[in-house]
Parts: sequence; structure tokens; C-alpha cells
Amino acid sequence: MVKKVVISALSAITLYSADIITLYKSGGIKLMDQQALNPSYWSGSLINRDLRFGYFEHPFSLLACSKEKGSLELYTPNGEKKFLLKKRYSAFTGKMAGDKLNEGDLKTPIGIYTLTERKKNVDPFYGPMAFVTSYPNLYDRIRGKKGDGIWIHGVPMNNVSRDPFTRGCIAINNENLVQLDKTINPNDTLLIIDSSLKQWVNPSKYSIILASLYQWKYAWVYNDLDTYLSFYDPSFKRYDGMNFTQFKAYKERIFSKDEAKNIIFKDINIIPYPGEQKNLFWIRFNQTYVSDSHRFEGDKSLLVRLNNDQSLSILTEE
Repeated sequence: MVKKVVISALSAITLYSADIITLYKSGGIKLMDQQALNPSYWSGSLINRDLRFGYFEHPFSLLACSKEKGSLELYTPNGEKKFLLKKRYSAFTGKMAGDKLNEGDLKTPIGIYTLTERKKNVDPFYGPMAFVTSYPNLYDRIRGKKGDGIWIHGVPMNNVSRDPFTRGCIAINNENLVQLDKTINPNDTLLIIDSSLKQWVNPSKYSIILASLYQWKYAWVYNDLDTYLSFYDPSFKRYDGMNFTQFKAYKERIFSKDEAKNIIFKDINIIPYPGEQKNLFWIRFNQTYVSDSHRFEGDKSLLVRLNNDQSLSILTEE
């Protein structure tokens, strides 16, 4: 039996208002949820949207590093959420090619990272300052990748010579680093690192992913455990190490409460994940979850695979 659930990420009406109650009683809330389950619902919203780096409802400044080209490009969104190339910097990366796997392998990682810290007091070998990246990210950790301390930094001060590569970091000219520091907000910047940056992705894939994301949420809201779990890959591993079997048992206990839930997604961003594997996407959004026994509001991340049959598999989440 479906319980009375007040939920719609698509509605601009305030939760618990009289209008929401009226919509619920008329079946409107569930109808609005159902509209979002269809890829055709999303396809119209993708027209004229800048999808070169992904689908962004909340646009970040983007730093795109191509290891093969030895470049770091800064893109900033304009008022229409289109990314404009602000600056292209020459960059040193790790001595060895390929994705970073272990501490000391001299490789720059491939992935999507945030800038977690702006360090002003660094050894002069690293220039005037540095940005600390979030390596290893969630996907790195579940794959057992090792190491840390991946920075964007400068070059040695006082004309000290250095090799034309790093131990895994990204290094740019000191003047450029200072300019970059003045241009970006580290808390609102994403770093994409790849051997060679990915090409354009067909917009239909974003329509399918968005519809699948809302199908997953719909099953979650309406306590459809089998459908909800069908979105999880057998290889799934959660941020805390919980595997699929453990996760399934955990969710069976939660769903057995048969609680009404309010779940809202907003500021959804979907980015093709760098690397050799195709059809992997990093999804990040703000989630509000309210039930009788639990409340959460904050950022949520998923790493998903779009399968050949157009189904979506969640590989990890945090």
C-alpha cells in the first residue's frame, strides 16, 4: 500500500503548504513524480544547454587537465550556464603515464576532484601557494588506489631548476598560479583530469540518466524495495565499505518500517567520468530526506554506469 508522501523535486510550491496537500489529494504529486521518470521529459530541457563537460544544474568553475597536452584549462560559467574558456595554462604532470594506483608511482590521477584546501604556506619548491585536491576520491578509494597529497602548485622560487614533470601533482607557472588563485573560489571549482579530455556525449544519455535517477528516487519514496535495489550493481560498494549483500540487508530493514518519506533532489550535476572505461558518470546533487526516524540534508554523490540496454547501475555512493 502506497502511503501519503509529500514529495516533488519538480515543484516550486513550498512543502506542507495547502497547495501541496491539494495536489496530493488530487494525485498531482505522484503524477508530477511520474513525469520525471520518462527520458522524453528531460530531452526538451537539454536543448541549447552546454553539455561539453556534462549536465550542470549548479555550474562550477571547471579546471580541465589534459596530461597528454600538458595543459590546464580554466572554464567559468556565464549567466546562461555556458562554459567560457578563461585561460589555458601550460602544466607539468607526473613523470609516468597512466592513472595513479599507488603511493610514489609518479603518476597523476585520472578522475574528478574538488579543491579541499588553499595552502598559502608551502615549501618554496612548490611555488607561492597550492591547492590541495580531494584525491583519493570515493571511486578511487573503493578501487583501492593509494597515495594522497595531489596538489595544483607552482614551480620552485628563486630560479631553482626542476625537472619538467612532477611526482603526481599538477604544476603551473607561479604567475599563472597567483592569477588562478585570484580568479576561482576553491569551494566552487571542480578539477577534471584525463589523459586526453573526453569528447562530447550524446544528450540522449543525459535524458536517460536523469529519468533513471528519478525512477530510483520514486522506488525509494514509495517503498518499492525490489525496484530500488535493481539499480545497484552486484559489485556495489558504499563509501564505508558496505558491499551489495550487506547494503541489501540494511535496506530491507529500513524499507520494512514502511515509513512515509519526503525526498527532494536539487542542483543535479552529471559528468562523464574520465579514464578508459566508457559510460561511467559521476552524479552529485543536494538531497533532502525526511522520514519519521531520520532526517538528512546535504550533498550526495553516485558513480553510475549506463549499460548497453540503457539501464543504470550504481557502483558506489556517498
